[in-house]
Amino acid sequence: MQPLIFDIRRFALDDGPGIRTTVFFKGCPLACLWCHNPEAIRPETDLFFQRDRCVGCGECAKACPDAAICLDGPARVNRQRCTLCGACADACPATALKMVGRYYPPAELVRLLLRDLPFFSVSGGGVTFSGGEPTLHSDYLQEILAALRSHGIHTALQTCGHFDLEPFRSRLLPLLDLIFFDLKLADPGRHRRFTGQDNTRIRDNFRRLAAEAGSRLVPRVPLVPEITATEENLQQIAALLNESGFDSCDLLPYHPGGLSKRQAMGEIPSPLVPDAMIGQGEERQWRHFMQQRLAC
Repeated sequence: MQPLIFDIRRFALDDGPGIRTTVFFKGCPLACLWCHNPEAIRPETDLFFQRDRCVGCGECAKACPDAAICLDGPARVNRQRCTLCGACADACPATALKMVGRYYPPAELVRLLLRDLPFFSVSGGGVTFSGGEPTLHSDYLQEILAALRSHGIHTALQTCGHFDLEPFRSRLLPLLDLIFFDLKLADPGRHRRFTGQDNTRIRDNFRRLAAEAGSRLVPRVPLVPEITATEENLQQIAALLNESGFDSCDLLPYHPGGLSKRQAMGEIPSPLVPDAMIGQGEERQWRHFMQQRLAC
């Protein structure tokens, strides 16, 4: 399957140093219940219906060859009938229906990224690859990284850590300047419950990369209320970080943007997922908590 890109975000300021362009891949080995980009979980194209944009013209129903559009239904799309042909999205004048995910040939993607080279040069920025999980497409990503490296562009990767380490080490690690590595849950059972996968490979990869990648490796922990943001979980993650030689990590405050995206994809969000942002006061408390544990 060809790797699909669902977003290319220019002028990103939170995905590494300087001004960056962030490329988001579809496909992820995890299925975190709180995922901010649930459209990235499946490697295939998805169809979004954004109700607030709909003008009720009915052009989507006329265009659909599978009678999968229900103008009176709240979900608008019968997902059992829909074949993801994209005819409804092409016909929608208000872009209420949108196909998510397209393939970029490597040369085309590199040309798009090079448009922002002046911003990278002035700010010390570069390109960040996110998702989803970019390492699922290591051959494709290697070609892009090598082309960017030839132009002196700083490269960063955001990863869930669930990948085959050997091809990562040989194909991607030599071409990466920065690796943001997510550590979500320390307990294997809770990790499987909330992400769909055991965390053994993730922990093993982190330990080995901590020894090999040095300062290029940046651990990150998402603060999801009552799931990852618990004293027991953060204590266990802090122990892993101390064991691996780290005295700091990035904490990512939770916000529930993925809930509306799941609804746009015709999904019912899990009742386990919090529907409110983590407060600044709570975030400060957890930062202080982790600082104390990592200073030991």
